[in-house]
Amino acid sequence: MKLDLGNITAFVTVARAGGFREGARLSGNSASRLSEQVRRLESQLGVRLFNRSTRSVALTEAGESLLARLAPALGEMELALDVVNSFRNRPAGNLKLNVPTAVARLVLPHIIPDFLAAYPEIRVDIIVEESFVDVFAEGCDAGIRYDESLEQDMIAVPIGPRFQRFAAAASPEYLARCGTPSHPRDLLEHACIRGRFASGATHPWEFERGDESLALHTNGPLIVRPGGGTDLAVEAACAGTGIVYLFEDWLQPYFANGRLVPILRDWWPQFPGPKLYYSGRRLVPTPLRTFIDFIKANPARS
Repeated sequence: MKLDLGNITAFVTVARAGGFREGARLSGNSASRLSEQVRRLESQLGVRLFNRSTRSVALTEAGESLLARLAPALGEMELALDVVNSFRNRPAGNLKLNVPTAVARLVLPHIIPDFLAAYPEIRVDIIVEESFVDVFAEGCDAGIRYDESLEQDMIAVPIGPRFQRFAAAASPEYLARCGTPSHPRDLLEHACIRGRFASGATHPWEFERGDESLALHTNGPLIVRPGGGTDLAVEAACAGTGIVYLFEDWLQPYFANGRLVPILRDWWPQFPGPKLYYSGRRLVPTPLRTFIDFIKANPARS
Protein backbone atom coordinates (compact mmCIF):
# COMPACT_ATOMS: atom_id res chain seq x y z
CA MET A 1 0.00 0.00 0.00
CA LYS A 2 1.48 3.33 -1.09
CA LEU A 3 0.61 6.10 1.35
CA ASP A 4 0.97 9.87 0.93
CA LEU A 5 3.67 11.21 3.26
CA GLY A 6 1.80 14.51 3.56
CA ASN A 7 -1.28 12.72 4.90
CA ILE A 8 0.84 10.79 7.39
CA THR A 9 2.55 13.98 8.55
CA ALA A 10 -0.85 15.64 8.98
CA PHE A 11 -2.02 12.73 11.14
CA VAL A 12 1.06 12.92 13.39
CA THR A 13 0.75 16.72 13.65
CA VAL A 14 -2.88 16.56 14.79
CA ALA A 15 -2.19 13.67 17.17
CA ARG A 16 0.74 15.46 18.84
CA ALA A 17 -1.13 18.77 19.02
CA GLY A 18 -4.30 17.20 20.40
CA GLY A 19 -6.57 18.77 17.81
CA PHE A 20 -6.91 20.21 14.32
CA ARG A 21 -6.86 23.88 15.31
CA GLU A 22 -3.73 23.56 17.43
CA GLY A 23 -2.16 21.37 14.75
CA ALA A 24 -2.88 24.05 12.18
CA ARG A 25 -1.35 26.73 14.38
CA LEU A 26 1.83 24.72 14.93
CA SER A 27 2.24 23.56 11.35
CA GLY A 28 1.17 26.67 9.47
CA ASN A 29 -1.54 24.75 7.59
CA SER A 30 -5.27 25.33 7.82
CA ALA A 31 -7.41 23.14 10.05
CA SER A 32 -9.59 22.21 7.07
CA ARG A 33 -6.58 21.04 5.07
CA LEU A 34 -5.33 18.90 7.96
CA SER A 35 -8.83 17.45 8.39
CA GLU A 36 -9.00 16.55 4.71
CA GLN A 37 -5.56 14.93 4.76
CA VAL A 38 -6.47 12.84 7.80
CA ARG A 39 -9.78 11.85 6.20
CA ARG A 40 -7.93 10.65 3.09
CA LEU A 41 -5.53 8.61 5.22
CA GLU A 42 -8.42 7.04 7.15
CA SER A 43 -10.17 6.24 3.89
CA GLN A 44 -7.08 4.59 2.45
CA LEU A 45 -6.41 2.58 5.61
CA GLY A 46 -10.06 1.69 6.11
CA VAL A 47 -10.05 2.57 9.84
CA ARG A 48 -10.97 5.58 11.94
CA LEU A 49 -7.89 7.20 13.50
CA PHE A 50 -9.63 9.91 15.56
CA ASN A 51 -12.86 10.12 17.50
CA ARG A 52 -14.18 13.59 16.77
CA SER A 53 -16.76 15.65 18.62
CA THR A 54 -17.63 19.34 18.71
CA ARG A 55 -15.44 19.74 21.80
CA SER A 56 -12.55 17.34 21.39
CA VAL A 57 -10.45 15.15 19.13
CA ALA A 58 -9.02 11.92 20.55
CA LEU A 59 -7.05 9.07 19.03
CA THR A 60 -8.79 5.76 18.57
CA GLU A 61 -7.00 2.55 19.53
CA ALA A 62 -5.96 2.17 15.90
CA GLY A 63 -4.73 5.77 15.87
CA GLU A 64 -2.68 5.28 19.03
CA SER A 65 -1.08 2.15 17.58
CA LEU A 66 -0.24 3.91 14.31
CA LEU A 67 1.25 6.93 16.09
CA ALA A 68 3.43 4.72 18.28
CA ARG A 69 4.91 3.08 15.18
CA LEU A 70 5.19 6.23 13.04
CA ALA A 71 6.61 8.76 15.50
CA PRO A 72 10.10 7.21 15.79
CA ALA A 73 10.38 6.82 12.02
CA LEU A 74 9.36 10.43 11.38
CA GLY A 75 11.78 11.57 14.07
CA GLU A 76 14.62 9.81 12.26
CA MET A 77 13.53 11.39 8.98
CA GLU A 78 13.58 14.85 10.55
CA LEU A 79 17.07 14.25 11.91
CA ALA A 80 18.26 12.92 8.57
CA LEU A 81 16.96 16.02 6.80
CA ASP A 82 18.61 18.17 9.46
CA VAL A 83 22.02 16.89 8.32
CA VAL A 84 21.62 19.24 5.36
CA ASN A 85 21.84 22.09 7.85
CA SER A 86 25.54 21.40 8.26
CA PHE A 87 26.06 22.52 4.65
CA ARG A 88 24.42 25.92 5.22
CA ASN A 89 26.40 29.08 5.84
CA ARG A 90 24.27 29.74 8.92
CA PRO A 91 22.57 26.98 10.97
CA ALA A 92 18.79 27.08 11.12
CA GLY A 93 15.95 25.21 12.77
CA ASN A 94 14.28 24.75 16.15
CA LEU A 95 15.93 24.03 19.51
CA LYS A 96 13.61 22.87 22.29
CA LEU A 97 15.01 22.75 25.85
CA ASN A 98 13.41 21.54 29.09
CA VAL A 99 14.79 23.46 32.09
CA PRO A 100 13.98 24.21 35.75
CA THR A 101 12.93 27.66 36.88
CA ALA A 102 16.30 28.47 38.46
CA VAL A 103 18.07 27.89 35.14
CA ALA A 104 15.51 29.94 33.22
CA ARG A 105 15.96 32.81 35.68
CA LEU A 106 19.64 32.69 36.63
CA VAL A 107 21.51 31.01 33.76
CA LEU A 108 19.81 31.32 30.38
CA PRO A 109 19.41 35.14 30.40
CA HIS A 110 23.22 35.34 30.14
CA ILE A 111 23.30 32.92 27.19
CA ILE A 112 20.17 32.90 25.05
CA PRO A 113 20.11 36.55 23.84
CA ASP A 114 23.72 36.37 22.59
CA PHE A 115 23.11 32.94 21.06
CA LEU A 116 20.06 34.17 19.13
CA ALA A 117 21.96 37.25 18.00
CA ALA A 118 24.75 35.01 16.67
CA TYR A 119 22.34 32.55 15.01
CA PRO A 120 19.21 34.46 13.97
CA GLU A 121 17.83 31.54 11.93
CA ILE A 122 17.57 29.30 14.98
CA ARG A 123 14.40 29.46 17.09
CA VAL A 124 14.65 28.45 20.76
CA ASP A 125 11.67 26.99 22.61
CA ILE A 126 12.10 26.84 26.41
CA ILE A 127 9.87 24.54 28.49
CA VAL A 128 10.13 25.38 32.21
CA GLU A 129 9.24 22.70 34.76
CA GLU A 130 10.74 21.32 37.95
CA SER A 131 10.21 17.57 37.59
CA PHE A 132 12.78 15.30 35.97
CA VAL A 133 10.94 14.14 32.87
CA ASP A 134 11.77 12.12 29.77
CA VAL A 135 12.66 15.17 27.69
CA PHE A 136 12.73 13.20 24.46
CA ALA A 137 9.27 11.75 24.99
CA GLU A 138 8.17 15.37 25.51
CA GLY A 139 9.62 16.30 22.13
CA CYS A 140 12.61 18.24 23.52
CA ASP A 141 16.12 18.13 22.08
CA ALA A 142 17.87 18.39 25.45
CA GLY A 143 17.33 19.12 29.12
CA ILE A 144 19.15 21.14 31.76
CA ARG A 145 19.17 19.96 35.35
CA TYR A 146 21.22 20.02 38.56
CA ASP A 147 23.08 16.92 39.73
CA GLU A 148 20.67 14.37 38.29
CA SER A 149 21.42 10.68 37.78
CA LEU A 150 21.56 10.32 34.02
CA GLU A 151 21.15 7.15 32.00
CA GLN A 152 24.31 5.68 30.54
CA ASP A 153 23.60 6.86 27.00
CA MET A 154 23.29 10.51 28.08
CA ILE A 155 25.97 13.10 27.50
CA ALA A 156 26.25 16.01 29.97
CA VAL A 157 27.83 19.40 29.25
CA PRO A 158 28.33 22.09 31.94
CA ILE A 159 26.33 25.24 31.30
CA GLY A 160 26.31 28.40 33.37
CA PRO A 161 28.30 28.84 36.59
CA ARG A 162 30.39 25.81 37.47
CA PHE A 163 29.48 26.22 41.16
CA GLN A 164 26.61 27.89 42.98
CA ARG A 165 25.53 28.29 46.61
CA PHE A 166 22.33 28.12 48.59
CA ALA A 167 21.74 31.05 50.93
CA ALA A 168 19.53 31.73 53.95
CA ALA A 169 18.02 35.16 54.48
CA ALA A 170 15.35 37.11 56.33
CA SER A 171 14.04 40.65 56.43
CA PRO A 172 15.49 43.20 58.88
CA GLU A 173 12.05 43.38 60.52
CA TYR A 174 11.91 39.62 61.10
CA LEU A 175 15.40 39.52 62.60
CA ALA A 176 14.62 42.46 64.88
CA ARG A 177 11.48 40.69 66.07
CA CYS A 178 12.72 37.09 66.32
CA GLY A 179 16.49 37.35 66.60
CA THR A 180 19.31 36.26 64.28
CA PRO A 181 20.25 32.56 64.16
CA SER A 182 23.90 31.96 65.05
CA HIS A 183 23.92 28.24 64.15
CA PRO A 184 21.84 26.28 61.61
CA ARG A 185 20.16 24.33 64.42
CA ASP A 186 18.68 27.62 65.64
CA LEU A 187 16.46 27.51 62.54
CA LEU A 188 14.39 24.79 64.19
CA GLU A 189 13.05 27.53 66.49
CA HIS A 190 12.29 29.95 63.64
CA ALA A 191 9.56 30.39 61.04
CA CYS A 192 10.98 28.98 57.80
CA ILE A 193 9.43 29.27 54.34
CA ARG A 194 9.67 25.84 52.76
CA GLY A 195 9.24 24.30 49.32
CA ARG A 196 7.30 21.16 48.45
CA PHE A 197 7.78 19.46 45.09
CA ALA A 198 5.02 17.92 42.98
CA SER A 199 6.01 14.51 44.37
CA GLY A 200 5.10 15.74 47.85
CA ALA A 201 8.72 15.73 49.02
CA THR A 202 10.12 18.62 51.05
CA HIS A 203 13.88 18.78 50.76
CA PRO A 204 15.90 19.50 53.92
CA TRP A 205 17.92 22.67 54.27
CA GLU A 206 21.59 21.73 54.00
CA PHE A 207 24.52 23.57 55.58
CA GLU A 208 28.25 22.98 55.73
CA ARG A 209 31.29 24.58 57.33
CA GLY A 210 34.70 22.94 57.16
CA ASP A 211 34.24 19.26 57.90
CA GLU A 212 30.85 19.79 59.53
CA SER A 213 27.61 19.39 57.58
CA LEU A 214 23.98 18.95 58.53
CA ALA A 215 20.54 18.74 56.94
CA LEU A 216 17.52 20.20 58.73
CA HIS A 217 13.80 19.63 58.22
CA THR A 218 12.52 23.07 59.15
CA ASN A 219 9.00 24.25 59.93
CA GLY A 220 7.05 27.39 59.23
CA PRO A 221 3.77 29.01 58.22
CA LEU A 222 4.24 28.94 54.44
CA ILE A 223 4.93 26.13 51.95
CA VAL A 224 5.23 26.82 48.20
CA ARG A 225 5.81 24.77 45.06
CA PRO A 226 9.37 25.44 43.79
CA GLY A 227 9.28 27.21 40.48
CA GLY A 228 6.04 29.12 40.22
CA GLY A 229 5.82 29.70 43.97
CA THR A 230 9.40 30.80 44.55
CA ASP A 231 8.77 34.50 43.98
CA LEU A 232 5.98 34.34 46.55
CA ALA A 233 8.39 32.78 49.05
CA VAL A 234 10.89 35.60 48.52
CA GLU A 235 8.26 38.33 48.81
CA ALA A 236 6.88 36.73 51.97
CA ALA A 237 10.37 36.71 53.45
CA CYS A 238 10.76 40.38 52.53
CA ALA A 239 7.48 41.07 54.31
CA GLY A 240 8.76 39.46 57.50
CA THR A 241 6.90 36.13 57.33
CA GLY A 242 10.01 34.05 57.94
CA ILE A 243 13.39 32.84 56.71
CA VAL A 244 13.92 31.82 53.08
CA TYR A 245 16.52 29.37 51.73
CA LEU A 246 17.30 29.72 48.04
CA PHE A 247 19.97 30.20 45.38
CA GLU A 248 22.37 32.95 46.42
CA ASP A 249 22.17 34.48 42.93
CA TRP A 250 18.38 34.69 43.21
CA LEU A 251 18.55 36.52 46.53
CA GLN A 252 21.48 38.81 45.67
CA PRO A 253 19.33 41.71 44.37
CA TYR A 254 17.39 41.67 47.67
CA PHE A 255 20.64 41.79 49.63
CA ALA A 256 21.71 44.77 47.54
CA ASN A 257 18.52 46.76 48.17
CA GLY A 258 18.35 45.83 51.86
CA ARG A 259 15.01 44.04 51.75
CA LEU A 260 16.72 40.84 52.90
CA VAL A 261 19.70 40.23 55.16
CA PRO A 262 21.97 37.20 54.66
CA ILE A 263 22.22 34.93 57.69
CA LEU A 264 24.53 31.99 58.50
CA ARG A 265 26.73 33.00 55.55
CA ASP A 266 29.64 30.85 56.78
CA TRP A 267 27.40 27.80 56.47
CA TRP A 268 26.10 28.26 52.92
CA PRO A 269 26.70 25.04 50.95
CA GLN A 270 28.33 25.04 47.54
CA PHE A 271 27.15 22.65 44.82
CA PRO A 272 27.95 21.96 41.13
CA GLY A 273 26.24 24.15 38.56
CA PRO A 274 23.72 22.85 36.02
CA LYS A 275 24.42 20.61 33.06
CA LEU A 276 22.85 20.33 29.65
CA TYR A 277 22.19 16.70 28.81
CA TYR A 278 21.20 14.93 25.59
CA SER A 279 21.13 11.44 24.15
CA GLY A 280 24.36 9.95 22.86
CA ARG A 281 22.42 7.46 20.77
CA ARG A 282 20.75 9.96 18.51
CA LEU A 283 22.02 12.10 15.71
CA VAL A 284 22.44 15.52 17.31
CA PRO A 285 20.27 18.11 15.47
CA THR A 286 22.19 21.05 14.03
CA PRO A 287 20.57 23.69 16.33
CA LEU A 288 21.51 21.65 19.39
CA ARG A 289 25.04 21.01 18.15
CA THR A 290 25.40 24.74 17.46
CA PHE A 291 24.18 25.56 20.97
CA ILE A 292 26.60 23.08 22.55
CA ASP A 293 29.51 24.52 20.57
CA PHE A 294 28.42 28.02 21.60
CA ILE A 295 28.42 27.32 25.36
CA LYS A 296 31.72 25.44 25.10
CA ALA A 297 33.34 28.34 23.24
CA ASN A 298 31.97 30.93 25.66
CA PRO A 299 32.43 29.49 29.18
CA ALA A 300 32.67 32.96 30.74
CA ARG A 301 29.30 33.98 29.28
CA SER A 302 27.65 30.74 30.30
